[in-house]
Amino acid sequence: QVQLVESGGGLVQAGGSLRLSCAASGNIFRINVMGWYRQAPGKQRELVAAITSDGITNYADSVKGRFTISRDSAGNTMYLQMNSLKPEDTAVYYCHAIIRPAVGSRGGDYWGLGTQVTVSS
Repeated sequence: QVQLVESGGGLVQAGGSLRLSCAASGNIFRINVMGWYRQAPGKQRELVAAITSDGITNYADSVKGRFTISRDSAGNTMYLQMNSLKPEDTAVYYCHAIIRPAVGSRGGDYWGLGTQVTVSS
């Protein structure tokens, strides 16, 4: 079993900062890609940022220059440093990973349960 657990969400004023964490555990051979998605009420889930096992990053235009995605040296924990937060960043943030649980296995999609980020104006 593979589990993704997010932490670090909360309430912050506009202009403030938060740091989200996502820890992967369980039967993991290799994590190919990890990423953060968010879903605001009434909107579709959207990609915020992603990072590959080689450290290549990708960001949504709306967060470029404000958010930074990273992974620890072991590669099983991912972070999202969010600065200069805006009310429009308010959403539930989900951790996502493409994980191969064993040698020779195909990668599968795994999701965390989400963490609420609320930015007040």
